[in-house]
Amino acid sequence: MSSKAPPPGEKTITVNRKAYHDYQILETYEAGIQLTGTEIKSIRLGRVNLRDAYVRPENGEMWLVGAHIARYPAAGPWNHDPTRKRRLLLTRRQIRRLVESLRKGEGMTIVPLRLYINPRGLAKLEIALAKGKRKYDKREDLARREAERRMRQALMRRA
Repeated sequence: MSSKAPPPGEKTITVNRKAYHDYQILETYEAGIQLTGTEIKSIRLGRVNLRDAYVRPENGEMWLVGAHIARYPAAGPWNHDPTRKRRLLLTRRQIRRLVESLRKGEGMTIVPLRLYINPRGLAKLEIALAKGKRKYDKREDLARREAERRMRQALMRRA
């Protein structure tokens, strides 16, 4: 995961930890999301799940598919569909670059990593161009993290 601290005033709503486990992250991008009023209110309450979500290009645009933004309780009958497709706001250059990378690379996909509210109060989605990990890659990562954890513990005991 990202080791750098978020800028002041930025509030992380949710992190897709499964993406870091299942994919090797190659490039990250920041995208805006086209939302309805009840969706942003629900996001601010933290009622979002990105676990099974992915990003798909369609007609020259990028779409977030499979993200679940829970219904806003106070909206009554004017609520949104929790699993609808949501358009991502990226520049044409970014979209072109992502689509070309998907065509070239085998096993490449675009996954959402993190949903956050920026200091100006806008919902942003951090997406990544990623390559799927094989089972042995996941085991290597797990072994490496376990070894690092043991070294930290040994250093803590000595201090």
